[in-house]
Amino acid sequence: MDQVLLVMTNVPDAAAGDMLARYLVEHQLAACVNCLPGVKSVYRWQGVLEEAAEVTLLIKTTRARYPELEAAIKSRHPYQLPEIIALPIALGSSDYLDWIVQGTHKEGHV
Repeated sequence: MDQVLLVMTNVPDAAAGDMLARYLVEHQLAACVNCLPGVKSVYRWQGVLEEAAEVTLLIKTTRARYPELEAAIKSRHPYQLPEIIALPIALGSSDYLDWIVQGTHKEGHV
């Protein structure tokens, strides 16, 4: 089975999150995206301390689809430098992990 990943990114608002989530799932780059509103981020950007209200996206995908997923996030993300972090999922329900793999197969390759 392909390695399953949890990819995280933050967007500025629910509309941006919904648009990106729908694109990723429609194009089978992700099996599922959870949009978590109400995130407060504190960070330094270009030497200035910043605070922002954001929406965190938790994206379930596979290592095989990661390069295309990253490219899609970068090309559709409103930030100049979007956070894109991928974490391997070491353990989980085998049925759920299989569902992620099936949900990210390219059309015609299931």
